[in-house]
Amino acid sequence: MFSLRHLSHSIARSCTRAVHSGALRSLPEPRGKFATPHDFLKAIGRDSEKKVSIDSWEVFWRTSGRELKGASVPVKDRRYILWCMEKFRQGAPVEQIAHGAKPKKKTRGWGPAVQHGKRIR
Repeated sequence: MFSLRHLSHSIARSCTRAVHSGALRSLPEPRGKFATPHDFLKAIGRDSEKKVSIDSWEVFWRTSGRELKGASVPVKDRRYILWCMEKFRQGAPVEQIAHGAKPKKKTRGWGPAVQHGKRIR
């Protein structure tokens, strides 16, 4: 026996899943000097244009994280590309959102072995 409460809960879950999966995300129009996905990926940096090869603007903006994972894009790059795509959808200029990767750490471990002139074990 199904109740009205059960039915409304299942409808809400299916709608939530559609929003969560990105089915209702907007498709931004090409603006400025970004007419192709290659131009956009080159502008955000980190050699993104070498990691993703999509030619169509519509297909690029419908791409999900799972599809990028299937194209064997590393996790950090995948998250960065999706983050930049969302910022572009929201209208932020690419020049402000693009930034380089964190530099490699210079010291290993918990910190320096010498502090205040004394050797720390």
